[in-house]
Amino acid sequence: MSTNGTITPSTLSVKDLPWQILWDKDKCTLCGRCTSVCPVNAIELGVFRKRIIETPLGLEETPGNVYKVFYGIRQKTDPAYACVGCAMCNLVCPNDAIIPCRSDEADKLRFHINRGGQPRRRGGRRNVDYSLLDQIKFTRISMLTDPALDAGRHEFELRTLLGRVLPPEEDLKLLKEEGWTPPVREIYPLMIGAMSFGALSPNMWEGLQMGIAYLNEELGMPVRMCTGEGGCPPRLLRSRFLKYVILQIASGYFGWDEIIHALPEMKEDPCAIEIKYGQGAKPGDGGLLMWYKVNKLIASIRGVPQGVSLPSPPTHQTKYSIEEAVAKMIQSMYMAWGFRVPVYPKISGTSTALAVLNNLTRNPYAAGLAIDGEDGGTGAAYNVSMNHMGHPIASNIRDCYLNLVKLGKQNEIPLFAGGGIGKHGNLAANAAALIMLGASGVQIGKYIMQAAAGCLGSESDRCNICNIGLCPKGITSQDPRLYRRLDPEKVAERVVDVFLAFDTELKKIVAPLGRSTSLPIGMSDALGINDKNIADRLQIKYVV
Repeated sequence: MSTNGTITPSTLSVKDLPWQILWDKDKCTLCGRCTSVCPVNAIELGVFRKRIIETPLGLEETPGNVYKVFYGIRQKTDPAYACVGCAMCNLVCPNDAIIPCRSDEADKLRFHINRGGQPRRRGGRRNVDYSLLDQIKFTRISMLTDPALDAGRHEFELRTLLGRVLPPEEDLKLLKEEGWTPPVREIYPLMIGAMSFGALSPNMWEGLQMGIAYLNEELGMPVRMCTGEGGCPPRLLRSRFLKYVILQIASGYFGWDEIIHALPEMKEDPCAIEIKYGQGAKPGDGGLLMWYKVNKLIASIRGVPQGVSLPSPPTHQTKYSIEEAVAKMIQSMYMAWGFRVPVYPKISGTSTALAVLNNLTRNPYAAGLAIDGEDGGTGAAYNVSMNHMGHPIASNIRDCYLNLVKLGKQNEIPLFAGGGIGKHGNLAANAAALIMLGASGVQIGKYIMQAAAGCLGSESDRCNICNIGLCPKGITSQDPRLYRRLDPEKVAERVVDVFLAFDTELKKIVAPLGRSTSLPIGMSDALGINDKNIADRLQIKYVV
């Protein structure tokens, strides 16, 4: 409602909003912490007038009305300031006097969020509770016939390969003809996927890098992290920790001037180069770093003006076919590092993934293929892209792996899966299922944000404002007032905790299979599901 009391078509009541603020007047001390910490300014200090009937002590006087004024918390109903349910107000309240609650009826905000003719764009993931990966069971348990292992007593080497693994005769032929063989890296099967320095806050990015360095240098776990598009801080490019990083180049080429200029001063080669052609959150659409996040530091690293939105085209504009992409992009990246660094493309989950894969099989330079399923993504995406476009990762990975089997190349080109892994907390189980469906490793993004930094976003559309730089925890914000809330060292500790816990759980799953020296890649006879259609589609066992 406007200031003059008129009702407009977009006027909403508190009841119409997806999140409603419950405030207890008796507990509140009016300290102001809740209003100061709210990332979207959904609440404000309000003045209220209340009528109180006072009964006099004497019988000769008649009862009367007394009007008193008091101060309290008022929730705004303007769609631009709608509560996102992050509950930061509750976290800082000393008396538990305030908390957001989910509305008990249909969210009417969705009809009014597109003011100004702009569709809704948000961060987070698809807001659905269903997950196919959570339904898959591991049914092949070695009892008497096979040597089942004890995950607590045996030594395990949970490693996978990143790079083209040619047969010995082809490898020798390539060495004789070109004096070169494809580089291969031994890495941990769980990687931190592409989240750029710009999408994440400086403190979050630093915490992730510190955690990865500790895992590699103190615990001997070869964990890798992809930078996402946008480059990375110059000091990282010139440090020995670069070998734990996968550098991503995407269609916007942001940050690559800085990387190319740092080449002569690099003490270590990066682990690999990832060429991004698509994202799971918005398949067929380009990436976007909204202007809210493009501060002076990000602008200088990316070589762009400050305060402008940075869209990446849906594809590399200099490439018009898969063949040209392989010939130009992959080979040119190999040449930049003297053919020492594996180079592979990343695409969004789609039915055309097989066409990309078939082309990669014919080129010895292709070091693998990463596929990002429809449940992936933490960046800015239109709702229509995030919720209605894309391909489920399980069937996409399965189709690609079975295609490699037909070609006899299932051990040559590694497949890496991403998108919705651990969506409901079952990280190791989801990863193991995808590995047994054919993936050589998995990539996570949103999960590590939730586990390592306490991201408040959820599939019930709670928070999910990663895209506008107002993250209440400071995970995806470039505002120092917000990201200083995040302690990089605490983030690093939680990253280590997450990987150690994952390692234990994955060993518990693969131990009964009798696998201690290699991952059960493509071992689909160990999988079962109680849905006949899904079992037939994935070519796994139907169990009831």
